[in-house]
Amino acid sequence: MTKLVVDFHGHLAVPAADELCAGAEGLAAEFAAEQRAHAPESLAANRAQLSRLRPKLTDVRARLADLDAMGVDIQVVGPMPMHHYWAGDDLAQRLARTTNEAVAAHCAQAPERLCGLGTVPLQHPHLAVELLQEAVTGLGLYGISVSTSVDGRELADPAHDPVWAKAEELGAVVFVHPWGCSLGERLAVHYLGNTVGQPVETTVALSRLIFGGTLDRFPGLKLVAAHGGGYLPTYIGRSDHAWQVRQDTRGCAHPPSTYLRRMWFDALVYTPRGLRHLVEEAGADRVVLGTDHPFDMGVEDPVARLDAAGLDPGARAAIAGGNAMDLLGTVRRAPTPTHH
Repeated sequence: MTKLVVDFHGHLAVPAADELCAGAEGLAAEFAAEQRAHAPESLAANRAQLSRLRPKLTDVRARLADLDAMGVDIQVVGPMPMHHYWAGDDLAQRLARTTNEAVAAHCAQAPERLCGLGTVPLQHPHLAVELLQEAVTGLGLYGISVSTSVDGRELADPAHDPVWAKAEELGAVVFVHPWGCSLGERLAVHYLGNTVGQPVETTVALSRLIFGGTLDRFPGLKLVAAHGGGYLPTYIGRSDHAWQVRQDTRGCAHPPSTYLRRMWFDALVYTPRGLRHLVEEAGADRVVLGTDHPFDMGVEDPVARLDAAGLDPGARAAIAGGNAMDLLGTVRRAPTPTHH
């Protein structure tokens, strides 16, 4: 069994992609929604954080130094969620390719330690299929990061089925990471849009995927949820109860809790009790480490937090790195190009 420590939740900024959509109407609307969802003091703190963290989000040497300090051997690096699902065909293609090429180039500087995830324009499923294939078999990425909804359309919408079919075919990872919260102004105080809203977004997205039958149609889909899957594993019993007593919930073939053991979850739940509960609900073979590096809502001591949960040695080793290596090892990808 591997003794490697693998962080499944790291972020990369891509300034070249930001430049591509500068001035676009869709970007202005996206920023306006962000303004409505956060209090002025939270927006100011976010701006200061991004400025402070820029080297950690772009420079591979800074990243590797942080990984060494955290005791992490390998990190899965995805784009700092910047999917821009409002973009039209042409811009969407350019954004995805620019982002994916940047992730691949970043990881190629330390291919033994960095594994990349890209992005695809889910708002254009036919393009998303093509770009997913390109990212995995052309650029050597391990899959994609997606948000919890697509410009108002649910991940579980059948329009996305061709993308999940391609991901299943490639063995590609689909990392579900919320970006923004549809509850908007209700949580625009005290940073609740992130602390409460993002787990809610993940809970809703995963619940729609379960109840809507997506995981029945694509049983081999390698879905990994950030932030411990939000609130879903904590109160899955209510979903099971509804499935048992109400016919209108039966969009899925089995009780909802059984689907927790068909997904993976990162361990970013902050407390030993929370991690033990996640393991109890999903199984030790369905949990991977996640730091949310380098943001302030992440953790800098993932191994210590894992050890604090007091799990048995087999479960501890699986979560530390074994599960992640199993997930990554079956992706049918091109070799990562060597950086020169």
